[in-house]
Amino acid sequence: MEVTAAIALGSNLGDSAQILQGAILALAQTEGMTVIATSPWYRTAPVGPPQPDYLNGCALLQTALDPEAVLGQLLRIEQQFGRVRRERWGPRSLDLDLLFYGDRILDLPHLTLPHPRMGDRAFVLVPLADIAPHWQHPHTGQTVAQRLQELDCQGVEPFNP
Repeated sequence: MEVTAAIALGSNLGDSAQILQGAILALAQTEGMTVIATSPWYRTAPVGPPQPDYLNGCALLQTALDPEAVLGQLLRIEQQFGRVRRERWGPRSLDLDLLFYGDRILDLPHLTLPHPRMGDRAFVLVPLADIAPHWQHPHTGQTVAQRLQELDCQGVEPFNP
């Protein structure tokens, strides 16, 4: 059975626009995954230590893979684009986060669904609202659009190359 999943994409090292486009292509070429929607890119202020601004966006996937297999593919694609994990919230060439997998609730040491911090991050919800405004959080019942109305979206600007 196929499920719709959402991922967040971010980059602030190297040619971020090219890296994010490459990541979308890599996702589209992954067996068991079909990219069905992508958001526009947004320039966003970083969270964490001093570092360059990010480019962020979201994509929707149709997949027959289970959530852990999707996560494994996301980690593989991050590595393909030179991701090195040095410090929490530090700069990165590519960051891919699994936000939701249908309405699945999962709490494993290495994977929590829905993503536990997505509802507090305008840099995730702004692009997610472009492609999945009516997705309803299984814990809170709020849609992406409803939650976004409650957030301060300052620092999340459309990216115009």
